[in-house]
Amino acid sequence: MDAASRKETRYTYADYCDWPDDERWELIDGVPYAMSPAPSQAHQSILGAIFNQLYGFLDGKPCKVFLAPFDVRLNADTHDNTVVQPDILVVCDDGKLDGKGVVGAPDLVVEILSPSTALKDKTLKFDKYLKAGVREYWIVDPEINVVSTHVLENGRYYTVAYTETASMPVYVLDGCTIDLGKVFAG
Repeated sequence: MDAASRKETRYTYADYCDWPDDERWELIDGVPYAMSPAPSQAHQSILGAIFNQLYGFLDGKPCKVFLAPFDVRLNADTHDNTVVQPDILVVCDDGKLDGKGVVGAPDLVVEILSPSTALKDKTLKFDKYLKAGVREYWIVDPEINVVSTHVLENGRYYTVAYTETASMPVYVLDGCTIDLGKVFAG
C-alpha cells in the first residue's frame, strides 16, 4: 500500500507490525507517517556525536541509550496506536524494554530536525512526549546549531536552548554533560 492510501485510514499497532520491514513508518494516533529518506551527513554526524557522549557516560550504569530505528510505544496501555522512532533515546527502567522496543515513556528523547520532519517533531511528537511523561526531550536544529531541551516539571515542559559552544547538562542523568562543540563540529 502506498503512503497516500495509508494516510486515509486509521491503523493499529497490530497493523504496523504487519508492514514490510524494508519500510520505515511512525504511527501517531493511528495515522501513519513515512520516515524521511536517508538522513543527511550533518544529521548522521550530530547523531553519532550525541550518541557517543551518552554511551560513554552510561557505560557501567543502569540506563541504556538506543539509536533509531527503535520502536517506542508511548502509551501502549491505552491503545492510542502511537509508535515513534526517535533518533536517540535513553531508558533507565529495564522493565520498559520488551525485545521489540520500549513500552512507555523513555527518560530522554532526542530528535534531530530535517526539513521533512521538523513540523512533526516540534508539534505532534512534542505533545505526545509531554503527555506520555518523557522526562527530557531535545530538539536539535542542525541549521542553526542549537539544541532546545524540554524538561518535564509539574506536567509541563520548561525549555532552555543551548548553542554550539555550550556544555549542555543532561537533566535526567545526574553529572552528564554534552559538549556541543563536538556535536556541531562536523
